[in-house]
Amino acid sequence: MKARVHITLKEGVLDPQGKAIRGALSALGFKGVNQVRQGKYLELDLEESDRARAREIVEAMCAKLLANTVIEDYSIEIAE
Repeated sequence: MKARVHITLKEGVLDPQGKAIRGALSALGFKGVNQVRQGKYLELDLEESDRARAREIVEAMCAKLLANTVIEDYSIEIAE
């Protein structure tokens, strides 16, 4: 199974990297970008063949290591 995890800062959490990216885009002439929120994207190749169990495993990974659940949200996509 393949797992794709998108991790982003929760709404209301300051994103200085996103702000810097927005400023750089503006300096390069890309106007009209009101906000940038940066995040992380992870792909995991799992040996697990059961989709529900794969999701449980990745949920545990996110809760314990991959995401800081105090300030970050995450979404998981499981594919074969």
